[in-house]
Amino acid sequence: MKLLYTIFFLVGIVSLTSCKKFIQQQEKNAVLQIMTTGVWYVSGYLQNDSDITSSFSGYLFKFDANGTVTGTINTVSTIGAWSADVSAQSISSDFPAAPDPLKELNETWKITDSGTNYVVANSSDSTNNTTNILHLQKQ
Repeated sequence: MKLLYTIFFLVGIVSLTSCKKFIQQQEKNAVLQIMTTGVWYVSGYLQNDSDITSSFSGYLFKFDANGTVTGTINTVSTIGAWSADVSAQSISSDFPAAPDPLKELNETWKITDSGTNYVVANSSDSTNNTTNILHLQKQ
């Protein structure tokens, strides 16, 4: 009888682990679907107490499933990288050697609020000693 209970216990643990991984994968797929559908723009950016949103005026961002993000203003495009960490509720972006204002996005952003057409996130930049709040909106 103990063997039977042990087998049921082990099957239960394997099922829970598989279920948890399945749920995490579904969450990751949902984030990927939301981020890679449509074009985004910066609708707000506070750096410490300074509003630098206007620096991003005209920029549009396209996130791709392969981990690239393209920031375009007029006809000039800059390619960077992005990734999402569902369990940490964060998104990272990196535009290597990008000019201002794109280099201001080179952070790991903690998502504080989101929906299917917006993301609010913050970051702390210890190098520049700044606290940043970013609002992205889907166009």
